[in-house]
Amino acid sequence: MGAWTREDSDGAAGSAAVSGFVHDGLFFDSPDELVGVAAPFVLDGLAAGDAVAIAVSSQNSGHLRKAVGDDPRVVILDGGGSYHSRAAATIAGWRRLAAQRSAEGFGRLRVIGEVDFGSTAAEQLEWQRYEAVINHALAVTPLWGLCVFDTRRCAEPVLSCARHTHPQLVDAGGRRANPAFVDPVRYLGALPVPVEPLEATAPRLVAGDVSDFVGLRHSVQARLAETGGPADLLEDFVLAVDEMTSNALRHGAPPVELSLWTAPGTVVCTIRDAGAGWADPFAGYGPAHGEDLSRGGMGLWLARQLCDHVALRRDEHGASVRLTTRWA
Repeated sequence: MGAWTREDSDGAAGSAAVSGFVHDGLFFDSPDELVGVAAPFVLDGLAAGDAVAIAVSSQNSGHLRKAVGDDPRVVILDGGGSYHSRAAATIAGWRRLAAQRSAEGFGRLRVIGEVDFGSTAAEQLEWQRYEAVINHALAVTPLWGLCVFDTRRCAEPVLSCARHTHPQLVDAGGRRANPAFVDPVRYLGALPVPVEPLEATAPRLVAGDVSDFVGLRHSVQARLAETGGPADLLEDFVLAVDEMTSNALRHGAPPVELSLWTAPGTVVCTIRDAGAGWADPFAGYGPAHGEDLSRGGMGLWLARQLCDHVALRRDEHGASVRLTTRWA
């Protein structure tokens, strides 16, 4: 098949000529259709000097491994392990792997990915955001992603997301521009913020006008300790609360308010201030100042990696960030 050797949509011929992110989508309804498109993607990449990572279900990785052989340049990643419960962590992981392969002398990293969109509304919305965000967050990363969607198993919201977030589609006939692609800013702006039922209940802790940062931290830790949750998850959650409260105090407008809810297996914290909040729909999916971490701007980025869900909201009263972590 010629789909992987023809000119890319930006006019550059071949894999090595394109240094940034390419985001293709493949819809399939049988193993043969998956292999018929994805295997040539792998083999052409190897011929072009690229590295390859396959992060799909175990069943589909078996089909692909059988088709492409045991070349050590092809790494099979467990789909569930590659696509973490936190989209920001997954993005950071792909950046690291692409940089590592580049340092090893490969042209770029080709990834065949099959995202598990989860079972809850919050999970599904997070991964819908991911598919749109990576068009921006990985823009300068030497990575060519082929996202695969099994039309027999994916729910319609997932398929709709795939149709609107991939600039190119590919099938047995080749690659083509996707007429249904929606600009990521517009797509993200149309996604709702998932409802968190705990917010409709009485908080476990309320701080109406945060001024004693250290005392507040101790109070949050004490309430979280009562949940009996895993220590590492609770430590991460406290750090995320610290980062977001500090951010509100430094960059928001007073008063800064905090509410904390706890329930079996769940902790939720909302930090509010009277400022304008974040206008950037990509905020927190990478350091605010790029690779120069000395300039700061890592608070929201860390929070997105430390918590299961981070929701940003703005209204006439100001801005808020809601942090959620769950455990079995």
